Amino acid sequence: MKKVGIIGSGNVGTALARGFIESGYETTISARKEEKRKQLEKEIEGVKTDTPLSTAKNNELIVFAVKGSEAKKALEEIGTENLSGKIVIDTTNPIADSAPVNGVLVYFSDINKSLMEELQATAPGAKFVKAFSCVGSPFMVNPPFSTKPSMFICGDDEGAKNEVAQILEQFGWESEDMGNVEAARAIEPLAMLWCIPGLRENSWNHALKLIKM
Repeated sequence: MKKVGIIGSGNVGTALARGFIESGYETTISARKEEKRKQLEKEIEGVKTDTPLSTAKNNELIVFAVKGSEAKKALEEIGTENLSGKIVIDTTNPIADSAPVNGVLVYFSDINKSLMEELQATAPGAKFVKAFSCVGSPFMVNPPFSTKPSMFICGDDEGAKNEVAQILEQFGWESEDMGNVEAARAIEPLAMLWCIPGLRENSWNHALKLIKM
């Protein structure tokens, strides 16, 4: 098993850290401040902590779980050269710092250019795979629904997508490969759809499912 490094210590990062640890992965989660790292060590049994730069440099599979508006800056901080040749699971969404409109999130990206495309262009040597972007953090690991939900993924590297699909299966998901990096233009807005019932009716207990014949 590859060593997993998680960039981002919010709800998504901590939920996925627990999931990787439960699945037997050696897992490191990053935080800039030492105080935060000590807090994470107390909250997540079995996790290691480090700075974002060292986490990116010293682990083989990277989970990129930062705020979308800070994503490009975070890539520069950890050094794009430290991601070269590595799978990077991109959980980010381009959510703007604006209030939702009638329950619909506001995005800062354009429909014809996803955040993932910008990140892949910023770190061209990395193997980005979009995943975990269309559901809330409480359901990212072992989602407790009556049927296995769909996780929509995309990316330019087939081997990387296959490896992420195996992780998703371990985490209780059915992966749906939507193709190359451009498909993130369609996947990222799924977070808008997922959030609408929550923002309008405070109903968050759901996931998305692709039904096939």
